[in-house]
Amino acid sequence: MNFDAQYHPYSSRRSPVYARNGMVATSQPLAAQAGLMILRKGGNAIDAAIATAAALTVVEPSANGIGGDAFALVWTQGKLHGLNSSGAAPQSLSIDALNKAGVHEIPKYGFIPVTVPGAPASWAELSRRFGKLPLKEVLQPAIEYAKNGFPITLGIYWKRAAAIFKSQLKGEQFEEWFRVFAPEGVAPQIGQVWHLPDHAATLQEIADTNAESFYRGELAEKIDRFSKQYGGYIRKEDLAAFNPEWVDPISVNYRGYDVWEIPPNGHGLVALMALNILKGFDFSDRDSIDTYHKQIEAIKLAFADGKKYIADSAKMSVSVEDLLSDAYADERRRLIGKDALLPEPGQPPQGGTVYLCTADSEGNMVSFIQSNYMGFGSGLVVPGTGIALHNRGHNFTLDPKHDNCLEPGKKPYHTIIPGFLTKDGKAVGPFGVMGGFMQPQGHVQMVMNTVDFHLNPQAALDAPRWQWMEGNTVEFEHSTKSHLVEALARKGHDAKWSLGSVSFGRGQIIWRDDENGVLIGGTEPRTDGQVAAW
Repeated sequence: MNFDAQYHPYSSRRSPVYARNGMVATSQPLAAQAGLMILRKGGNAIDAAIATAAALTVVEPSANGIGGDAFALVWTQGKLHGLNSSGAAPQSLSIDALNKAGVHEIPKYGFIPVTVPGAPASWAELSRRFGKLPLKEVLQPAIEYAKNGFPITLGIYWKRAAAIFKSQLKGEQFEEWFRVFAPEGVAPQIGQVWHLPDHAATLQEIADTNAESFYRGELAEKIDRFSKQYGGYIRKEDLAAFNPEWVDPISVNYRGYDVWEIPPNGHGLVALMALNILKGFDFSDRDSIDTYHKQIEAIKLAFADGKKYIADSAKMSVSVEDLLSDAYADERRRLIGKDALLPEPGQPPQGGTVYLCTADSEGNMVSFIQSNYMGFGSGLVVPGTGIALHNRGHNFTLDPKHDNCLEPGKKPYHTIIPGFLTKDGKAVGPFGVMGGFMQPQGHVQMVMNTVDFHLNPQAALDAPRWQWMEGNTVEFEHSTKSHLVEALARKGHDAKWSLGSVSFGRGQIIWRDDENGVLIGGTEPRTDGQVAAW
């Protein structure tokens, strides 16, 4: 990579981390240490990613869990592999079924938005295909954290969820969430040691059965029984039918670098469409009005198309190839003028989340992301298991004419996306920015920080971020230069200062420096991120 390691244009508490043997970057220090522990035991980057992901379900349950989905990009033996481990809607869940039940909008909480969880299957499949150590050994750090206790770090998210759930979750089916995570409605305090014994037992069951119990065994029976008890839709037959899907990653070439994402149903396509538009412009100064304006306009145009067309890949009315064609990018680019534009989808020619990345001395690298969606997800915890079920189905629409309409056995539009960068057929490394609809926007800003503005991994993450919300509304972090925000407002952007930095994503980066034979990592200053290395 062409950057100045000593150049730190933005205030930060951190510096880039350099190492030779292995590296793990994620949002929670104990989870990073779990991955490093597995590396030092002889595991590879894939084993380390699984260990870190499982540990995150324990130590950061306010953003992910055993009952969520996962995606991965894995670089091994000179090739990039994609894993889509997101689940589909239950077979009994349909627009007609909801209409008959008097439901005309998919709620955030309860059983309606629960789709089949894919996270446990992703761990087992990654271990089976590319791991070196047995899954039993790889999951042990997470099991020990859950069994022996861990100190709370990200208490603000836990506290916020408890307050929301206390006011909105009514009924017996939600009692288990409060028993496990907020007894008597009170969330734990930062520094308080918390035990999750049910979670530990479930992780052990997943380890012992290579996740079979979750989909075709005792854990599946418990999920089925819980759903039936409260009129839910998910059944053991839905779980038994699930298998993770190996997919071919999609990419665009951006100034000599190939930027890779998982194909739909994820919205990594939005980041690629925006970059395809932006590569037709020249950028020399990151902190210029022109740079911000064109980035924002490109994201708006890409999201307009993404929200219209992205769905389960088998149900999309246009192809990924058409959306990523240079001809369509040229057409969309011509719409960007000197003032803010209200975005509309085009017509191409027919033809709560955690992120982590790992690398090892053998050349393996992993970009991995998993989520329960909105914090703790649906508010449902399967009794006696610690399994917090996600609410990913909330992203479906009930408009039968829309590509992303709810159908039995269909995967919803998905917001979690791992990213990866290569150049001339060689790995540069994994990157990601978690945070719902911020994620493609974060990917675009990270890639441009690296490729256009030559920032090192830590500086690329430290740089102020913006976030398009809707219409012409854009939020900015307070570290953004005020004259830029004022100038953008004069261009017609509804520019607003954000009250905090939480919504701007939590990112991680690991680049490989082949010239010096080292790994270079950066971690998010907006959370308790850590790069663990040796």
